[in-house]
Amino acid sequence: MTFAWYGQLKYKSAPLTAVILVSWGIAFFEYPLMVPANRLGSAVYSAPQFKDIQEVLTLLVFAGFSTWFLDQPLKLNHWAGFGLILVAAWLLFLE
Repeated sequence: MTFAWYGQLKYKSAPLTAVILVSWGIAFFEYPLMVPANRLGSAVYSAPQFKDIQEVLTLLVFAGFSTWFLDQPLKLNHWAGFGLILVAAWLLFLE
C-alpha cells in the first residue's frame, strides 16, 4: 500500500485521474493479501497489538521507501519520532 499511496509523489506532473487509477490498480492486488493476513493475525494477537505491529511495519517500510524511491532521506527528528513510536509499541505488548 505504501507504493500505491506515496509512489505518485515522485510523478507530480502526472494527471491526478491517472494517478488515482494507477494507485487503485496497485492497491487492488495488495488488498486481497491484506484481508486474510489481518484475519490470521487477529487470531494470535489482540486487536490493539495487531494494529500496533501493522503500524510499526508500515513505518519501517515507509522509511526505506522514502529514502530509496522518493530520494528523501530521514533526518534525526524523524528517527527520534520513530523511536518514540517503537516505545509506544513496546508498551502495548506489556501484560
